[in-house]
Amino acid sequence: MCTFDQLNTWLHVSKKNRILIADDEQDILDMLQYILEKEGYEVKVATNGPMALSLAKEFQPRLILLDIMMPLMDGIETCRQIRQTEELKETFIIFLTARSEEYSEIAAFESGANDFIVKPIKPRALVSRLSSYFRKETIKKSSILSFNELVIDKQSYTVSVAGKKINLARKEFELLFFLCQNPNKIFNRDDILRRVWGSDVYVVSRTVDVHIRKIREKIGEKYIATIKGIGYKFETGE
Repeated sequence: MCTFDQLNTWLHVSKKNRILIADDEQDILDMLQYILEKEGYEVKVATNGPMALSLAKEFQPRLILLDIMMPLMDGIETCRQIRQTEELKETFIIFLTARSEEYSEIAAFESGANDFIVKPIKPRALVSRLSSYFRKETIKKSSILSFNELVIDKQSYTVSVAGKKINLARKEFELLFFLCQNPNKIFNRDDILRRVWGSDVYVVSRTVDVHIRKIREKIGEKYIATIKGIGYKFETGE
């Protein structure tokens, strides 16, 4: 029997950590729903694109696991329509698919997805990845971000790696801090320019590449990954 505090904690988690799973394979839906509900998530399931879109608007999930190949409306179009819904613009979307061709991955990200998982799904790896996404809001509220040996302090505009202070130019710092606030989320160059430089400042997309290169030279190569043909993401190693 659970205590009152345990029950209260579970209710708090279930309200905040809502997941919608959309897939036309019933065995996959059953497996994922069982695993995620066991982890304390509140889960809804859909078997086609229109159903997923309708449930997403009603359920307001924080994260959506979305299959690409679905009946009535495929996952790519479903994702596009979800992103056009104002209250779902910040929802995390992870595509699930058996297709590993490069064009499928690019199409998924261009439609607004945050991540891409190729089937067969490894339950433990999936749970670990979802946990990292649900830590995003907590990370965003903090002025000090820490990832392994890397520590970034927004208040003092300082960065250190393994205790050694690293000097970054102001825009280098702001770009690094922005990516760190959104771990494992991919941003294209236009997104980065708009979020870091602002829409009223004219700079070319090449500016982002130059700043990323300088940041890597100072903190190391392992933290910021290049996603070919798309953009960049900060990697936590999860």
